[in-house]
Formats: sequence, C-alpha cells, structure tokens
Amino acid sequence: MALEEYKKKRRFDETPEPPPKVEKKAGHRFVVQKHDATRLHYDFRLEMEGVLKSWAVPKGPSLDPGDKRLAMQVEDHPVSYFDFEGIIPEDNYGAGTVMVWDVGTWQPLSPVAVNGKYVPGTDAEAAAMLAKGDLKFRLKGKKLNGDFALVKMRGRRPGSKGNEWLLIKKHDDAVVEGYDIDELDESVLSGRSLAEIAGDQGSAEWRSRPAGRGRLKAAWLADAVARLDKKRSAANGQERKQKQLSTSEDAKQNKEITSSVVKRAVAPSTAPGTGRKKSKSSASAASSAVLVSGLDGAVKRPMPSAIHPMLATPVDDPFDGPDWLFEIKWDGYRAVAFLADGKVRLVSRNQNDLTPRYPELNDLPQFVKAKTAILDGEVVALDDQGRPSFSLMQQRTGFRPGGRRGVANADVPVLYYAFDLLYLDGYDLRRVPLEERKRKLAALLVPGAALRYSDHYEQQGKALFEIARQKGLEGILAKRRDSSYQEQRSHDWLKIKIKHRLECVIGGYTEPEGSRAHFGSVVLGLYDGKGRLAHVGQAGSGFDQKSLEEIWKLLKKLETKRNPFFGEVEALRKVFWVKPELVAEIEFAEWTHGTSDSSGPKLRAPVFLGLRDDKDPKECVLDEVSQLRTEN
Repeated sequence: MALEEYKKKRRFDETPEPPPKVEKKAGHRFVVQKHDATRLHYDFRLEMEGVLKSWAVPKGPSLDPGDKRLAMQVEDHPVSYFDFEGIIPEDNYGAGTVMVWDVGTWQPLSPVAVNGKYVPGTDAEAAAMLAKGDLKFRLKGKKLNGDFALVKMRGRRPGSKGNEWLLIKKHDDAVVEGYDIDELDESVLSGRSLAEIAGDQGSAEWRSRPAGRGRLKAAWLADAVARLDKKRSAANGQERKQKQLSTSEDAKQNKEITSSVVKRAVAPSTAPGTGRKKSKSSASAASSAVLVSGLDGAVKRPMPSAIHPMLATPVDDPFDGPDWLFEIKWDGYRAVAFLADGKVRLVSRNQNDLTPRYPELNDLPQFVKAKTAILDGEVVALDDQGRPSFSLMQQRTGFRPGGRRGVANADVPVLYYAFDLLYLDGYDLRRVPLEERKRKLAALLVPGAALRYSDHYEQQGKALFEIARQKGLEGILAKRRDSSYQEQRSHDWLKIKIKHRLECVIGGYTEPEGSRAHFGSVVLGLYDGKGRLAHVGQAGSGFDQKSLEEIWKLLKKLETKRNPFFGEVEALRKVFWVKPELVAEIEFAEWTHGTSDSSGPKLRAPVFLGLRDDKDPKECVLDEVSQLRTEN
C-alpha cells in the first residue's frame, strides 16, 4: 500500500496530520513545506499516482543550476497533506512546525528531447522516469518555476537506505544565479513565518507546552531516558519503600532533573519561535560582565590567539558518581571557535583553520551574546533521526580512510555543538570550574539552525552509556565537575566508547613498516549478496610479537597470486593476497564509507582480537552489518 509507511510512523489520535488515503483522481500539484523538526529542512512533494511523492531537502530547492541539492526520498504522503500548516506535537514523528512555503502545479517532461528542448510528457513517462531514478518536470509555482530534475544517486554509503537523490534546476528563463532561499521566509497560504506559526494559537494543533521547555527535537533520546527511568523506578521501588521519606523525595527529584537534562543533551531548549537567526544587537544584549564578575578563577587578560583542546583519557567501563558530569560523545570534528568582531574562526585540534570548510557556521557570533568569546565544541553532521554520524561528516569533508581526500559534498549540513566556554569579553575562564563554565555557556547561547548547546547528564553515567549503546552512538564523556581546562590530555576528562564486534575474512596482508616484523595489517572482507568478497578495511592493531609470528606462519601457507576480493582494495602499502580461509574476530568503532562512492563500507578503527576456527568464511556476510553485536 502506497501510504503504509506513512501510517506506521504516526499516531493520528495525537497529531493533526491527515490520515492516509489514496486519491482516485490524478492531480498535478506540487507543494514545498518548510519543516522545523530535528533539523530545519524543506519537504518537496509532487502529486502523483494518488499520493504526494515526497523528498526531504535539507537546504531547500534552488533556482540556481549550480546548486545540486541533496533530496532524501521519504514515505509517500496523502494528497490531503497538501495544505497542512501548523504544529506537529512533541513525541510524535516529525515533531515541530510546518509552513507551506510554495504551491503550484507540475508537468512531467518527456525524457526524449525535441530539437534539444524538453517537451511535455505523460503520466506513464513520469512513472517510468521515477522508477528509473531520473525524473524531469516543469514547475509553475508562486516561488519556484521552470524545469527541474530529480536524479537518484547510485553510490551506496554505509548506513544509506538508498534514498538519496539530487534536486537540480535546469537552465532556462527561470534561473536565478546566487539564489538565496532564506530571503523568502513566509507562508504562501498565511503570510506567516515559522516563528509566527509556532507561536500562533490559531495554528493547527496548538498544545500548551511546559514552561521553559520548548520543543523536543531528539525524541529518540528522550524516549530511551523515559524507559530507563521507568525500569529503574520499578527495580528500586521496594528499596525506596524501606528508606525514609526524605530520601525517597530526593531520589524522585534527582530522576526528574536527570531526565530533563538528558532530553536537552542533543537539542536546544528553546521556546516556540526562538532558535531562528537573531540580529547581532539582540544577541549581544546581555551583559557578559555580569556573568563573570566575581567568578572564582576568571582572569582579566587579552584574548588568546591559540587554544590546544583539552583531551579525554580513554577508559573501558561506564560508571556513576556525584563528582562527574556525563555528556554524549559527539562523533564529528573537534573545533575551537574564536568569536570576535561578529566573525568566527574555527580551529582544529591540530591548529588547522576549518572556517572555509563550513560556511554555514559563519553566523555563529549572531547566536552568542558576547562581543568576544572562545568556545570549545564539535562540528557534527546528524542523520535523519538526529544522531551524530561520522560517516556523514566524511561525506561532507571528502575525507577517506588512510588520509585520502575525495570530493566534498556541501549538501550534507553540519552544525556546531558547544560544550565549553574558555574566554568571554576580556576574561580567561580556563581556571574556572567546568560546571560554572557550562552554566555561563548555556546563558550566552541563543540556539539556532547551526548552533546547539551540549548539555550534560548528572551523576548517572551508566544510564547514559546504555542509551548511547542502544542508539548506536560512539560513546559518552565523563568530566569532573570542578575540573579546570587543561590544554593536554587529562584524567579529569574520560571517554568511554561503545565497541562493536564482527567476524571478517582475511584475504591478504600488507608489508610491515618501520621496525615491525612479519606484516603490517591483515586485509579484511565480507561476502556480499552475490557471494563476492568485498573489502571492508585493514586491522593493524591488536597484535603482539607472538601473535604476529603465529599468524604470519598461517598467512604464508595461504599465499596466492590471485586477488580474492571483488572491486577496489584500499591500502596505502603493498598487499599480498592469501586464500580466504581464515576468519578474524574484529573490534571496531563504526562503519564509514570508502574512498569512492562505489568502494563500499569500511570499518573504522578496527582492532584484531583473534582467529575464529569455529566460523566458516562464507558465514561472514556483509548483509549482517545491521545486526552487529555490541559489547559493553
């Protein structure tokens, strides 16, 4: 059924969205809805085959042919969704504010050009082009006009659902070079902005919200916290009955605070209508001098020109403790943000300038109520569920395993999660306790489309680690609440990573480097659905001298001149092939993409744990990637 996925994702007794219904009469309308959900994006919908065929476009459509916009195909929507404008309540799929940004009609274009020009096509041609992944059409709307194409991307990346398309404007009389979609921020139905719709009690499905809480943009985390709280309450119920009333009330209060804090860990607590772009004057209205006056450890001095980020020491196991603050580990690129004169300079942990790489972060100063400040944080790309994705970050930057760099994809949006404040309007705060620094940071930020405050989870690190494990995140951080900022690796900050395990086939080895004997790394593979061994990476760590020698002897016996892998093998050193008869147990961080769109997924930070003589190599299948075993 065309709307089955739409129906499964929604609870129609709680959301104002229309129920699923396939229309019998064919239409040729289109609508673009601006949707402030987990991330601000535009939903592009074509009325076709009795439903609205739909794509989520992070940066929105463009009238400039040079802008090839990423468009993620989503579930079909009912035609009655065409003029939906209003609020999807919290804890529902797609919770947030919806604006009807543009409406009009569309016309399929024949895939066969006449005299070099596109001519009107038929519905049958449109259906065939959609199935093929190359749909050409003409729009006649209030904002969008002219010829467009939706082209399906053929390269499959790790974690991809195969729903990536590109929305491309064709060259015609409707072209607008340098098109800026933000200049047209109003509904074609009501003339209202998103902020006005969010704050208008006349909007569809207005529901009163808890004061000061705002919209919850990452329901996956909040739901997990709620379940853990419920489970913890049940397990400890008998014990609480035996305690004094005051102890019970303290535990209840702590649970409520903890749940609230973790809900804010991945989303800004903004009231309806805030979180959009502010003017510099309004963002600087608060007096930063009041924030730092009398603060223990604050030192008045000129703004430092360089900061070497404080690094966390890795530990194996999560823990609880009243002296610690626990945070989600944002799996992106660490960046110190220097804010001055209304401009931002982003610097990596290796002191490289990242500013040109992320132009959408140039307006960060407009969301910080200060004239000068230094923030520590992470540049992150989020997936469609609001979770940090290192693979998406690699696609954005073009970085590939082994230090190679490919073509960057600017259509992958990023944002900045700020978790520390090091300098503020003439005061160096590095000697101020962490808890105070974070409190001042939260007061300074006006969360926007590209800026978030990374909140913390107090005392209960094990619960946060469990949430991170269930949701496939990289891990968590534990930070002493009274710690100063040290420009080095410190035991006051700890990182606890989630570890995944998988059995892989050894299809080769690389020559050793430096003083290392025998071999450098084992070359790993998994069998795809057609029985071909696909390269998934190399593991060079996890060996000691004894295991190097023992495995070397086994590899030598299996040496062959025939490459057992199908497709490209990415390696920086010479590879020697072996018959694919050995199975290795591998521990790794996550899946990333390879050096090209066609090279397939790769293991990030693989570590060799040992050989598995109880496993048939043919059992090591790439299809099992989604069923990885996660180890605490």
